[in-house]
Amino acid sequence: MKEIELLNVLALQHVANIGDITAKKLISHCGSAEAVFKEKKQNLLRIEGIGSTMINDLFATNHHKAAELELLFIKKNNVICLYFDDPDYPEKLKHCVDGPVLLFQSGEINLKNRHIISVVGTRKITTQGVAFCENLIEQLAPYNPVIVSGFAYGTDITAHKSALKNNLQTIGCLAHGLNQIYPKVHKKYMSEIENNGGFYTDFWSSDKFDKNNFLKRNRIIAGLSEATIVIESAERGGSLVTADIANSYNRDVFAVPGRTSDLQSIGCNNLIKFQKAQMLSTPLDIPYVLNWQLESESKPSIQKQLFVELDEKEKIIYNFLKENDKQQLDTIAINCEMPIFKIAGILLNMELKGVIRPLPGKLFEVI
Repeated sequence: MKEIELLNVLALQHVANIGDITAKKLISHCGSAEAVFKEKKQNLLRIEGIGSTMINDLFATNHHKAAELELLFIKKNNVICLYFDDPDYPEKLKHCVDGPVLLFQSGEINLKNRHIISVVGTRKITTQGVAFCENLIEQLAPYNPVIVSGFAYGTDITAHKSALKNNLQTIGCLAHGLNQIYPKVHKKYMSEIENNGGFYTDFWSSDKFDKNNFLKRNRIIAGLSEATIVIESAERGGSLVTADIANSYNRDVFAVPGRTSDLQSIGCNNLIKFQKAQMLSTPLDIPYVLNWQLESESKPSIQKQLFVELDEKEKIIYNFLKENDKQQLDTIAINCEMPIFKIAGILLNMELKGVIRPLPGKLFEVI
């Protein structure tokens, strides 16, 4: 991206009333961020969702002045800037309507042809949670996935450290600019992570650190990956927000179940209970459900049993999938005229019988 365009993208990003969705709409309509500031106000007002208050704020002089200061920081610190239309911008994040118009990067991140998963959970992770997280990443290491998390206490830093231990790339998504680090005690891990991945943020160096930033940061964690895994969570927590965002992006969500008496398992149990996540009982559930394959192995041939007996409802679903190829859970439920809470159990039985299999994106197909 040319410096003049980066300056204008930064200026557009600085306008308080213009978020990522609106910024992309303006850029798409005008052709570039620079063109947005050169467009006549009356033409911008014709764009759906653009009002006079927003336009008046857009043309305030302070935005370019602030952008110039941030550009100095970027150049001085060799910050990598990823524009939402750039080929190097994370592919999965491109498909998120509220993905950052501009993403700041430090480190050596390579997402080309890689499996990417996000691992999140409580900051008050238990010893059982640590053990599961470490074992999960160790078992997935042969598939060479990129491990994404939030660089916070507890589950996040456990995931990052486990990734490093297994020589996997890991990405920390930050809730602040690249001029600081939170928590400070984790600063000792920064250089190793930057040599084996790096950091992403859409916050400026001038942005004040605020706890509400974590909620905004969570959309990047969810958007980067094909699946989000919740290790442990209390009844409420940021990782549950991340799971909800991942669901809104139509990404797979997994949750580790726990005893009903365990406070740090309530959130995970509820995700599974209300069908917001698939139960993760063993690390190898991930490559199975997401249809990962080791580079060294050929595609496994799955031979369904001969003369499998299906009940009437299973036959309806089987025939629908056979005629319509792979379909999502909601679509199957609507077309087969069955409630989702019942069809999920039927699909599981059919999977165990070896006649269907799950695919990424909550899809199912006949084997």
